[in-house]
Amino acid sequence: MAGLALIDDIRAASRLMVRELGFMDATVAASDYPPSAVHTILEIGIRGPMTSGELADFLLLEKSSVSRLVRKLIDCGELRETPDEADARSKKLSLTAKGRRTLEALHAFGRQQVSGALAVLTEAEQRTVREGMMLYARALRESRVVDKEKAVT
Repeated sequence: MAGLALIDDIRAASRLMVRELGFMDATVAASDYPPSAVHTILEIGIRGPMTSGELADFLLLEKSSVSRLVRKLIDCGELRETPDEADARSKKLSLTAKGRRTLEALHAFGRQQVSGALAVLTEAEQRTVREGMMLYARALRESRVVDKEKAVT
């Protein structure tokens, strides 16, 4: 088990990153959208068309929340629904031309933000940041899955 000081340091760093990345603001990434909408546009843009259910599972959000979010993004012209060829009962979500422009703006903003932060680090420190963040993200996911499995049994 990790020591309390280590745990508290990681928690403090996590809170600072959330603040520095702008996730405490009503909108993020120089957009007019809340974090969940930004993540929706990013993930559909990166992963391709998906159903609302797939999106909810991927973003770890309730299906009812995703339904409202998707409706707003469709109304704003960022997303479109098309019938799923494999299952006529469901619809795939994809980006519109406006959504693809928003995606590019989000990528540009995020890349600039990360590039600015990495610029003050050595190449070795940059690699350490990448490896540490990837390890920590994977550990968070694995811990959540284990906790979920324990809750079911």
